Amino acid sequence: MKTLIDTAQAMVAGGKGLLAMDESVDTCNKRFARAGIPQTVEMRRAYRELLLSTPGLANCISGVILYDETIRQTRADGMPFVKVALDTGMLVGIKVDSGAKYLAAHPGEKVTEGLDRLRERLQAYAQMGAHFAKWRAVIAVNDVNLPSPACIEANAHALARYAALCQEAGLVPIVEPEVLMDGKHSQERCQQVTEAVLHSVFEQLYRQGVVLEAMILKPNMVLAGLACAIQNTAAEVAEATVQSLLRAVPAAVPGIAFLSGGQSGEQASSRLNAMHTRYDPPAGPHASPSKCALPWPLSFSFGRAIQHPALEIWAGKEANKPAAQRALLHRARCNRAALQGDYNAEMET
Repeated sequence: MKTLIDTAQAMVAGGKGLLAMDESVDTCNKRFARAGIPQTVEMRRAYRELLLSTPGLANCISGVILYDETIRQTRADGMPFVKVALDTGMLVGIKVDSGAKYLAAHPGEKVTEGLDRLRERLQAYAQMGAHFAKWRAVIAVNDVNLPSPACIEANAHALARYAALCQEAGLVPIVEPEVLMDGKHSQERCQQVTEAVLHSVFEQLYRQGVVLEAMILKPNMVLAGLACAIQNTAAEVAEATVQSLLRAVPAAVPGIAFLSGGQSGEQASSRLNAMHTRYDPPAGPHASPSKCALPWPLSFSFGRAIQHPALEIWAGKEANKPAAQRALLHRARCNRAALQGDYNAEMET
């Protein structure tokens, strides 16, 4: 277990975060279609190679989350992507759920599936060189009847069973309960649901015997719905988000890596930065006496919020690769700066 604990700590150490590049084939193809890129295996491979081979990426990124197709692919010269990541100093993770499916008898709600034969799949991924895994649960919100207790409990139970199987296989589980941004709900409603979900998740993790010191939590920030008339400031988001975490997340958890959840790159960086201008990670030699110390470091595990500009610039053309990689590195650097409380709007000009 010590190896898992050390890995979990390394995933959120050194002012770095995670790059989520674990889009399913269908999701990746949809993004390619919007960008006018052919939806082929080779183009997906080329795009993932662009991401992994970006010079200097490991200075900001501690680990990358891959998809089943990607973990089996190689660079154009035949080097496996797993080795590409490891050689540059980035840990390798793998998405292992099979997606959110509609929850029977609960219209508008979903439960994430993929527990069947998960033990065997995790063992195989560990043999391929993976250090950690990821499972995402999605929780829809409205101001009337969503989410239901049944939806929260079903997803929390699945997350906990997945996490226990990960640790059995020698992989650190990223536990990702995402309260969705879709809808008109207020920030207060999001906070209420987020706290209920986190309480349920940690209750189930305890029941399943998951070692909290050997996992990473990947939660949503506490945000008003995208269609809500009132959109809160970055400082208000930071305050509500950290308040919810302090109420629901045990201090034993080694780190929290936020999902971006449909935020723009600039929004995600700004809100992450706001947390670090007020709060410090666990007290250490560089802790600020003017900030409130937290029991765990706050980091990031962003996908689109880092990738999107690079994909738009690349557009499937080899000649655009250097410019796309510069855009990717810029977003990674913005988020590294946010972890120090040093991100500002001038970095976007």
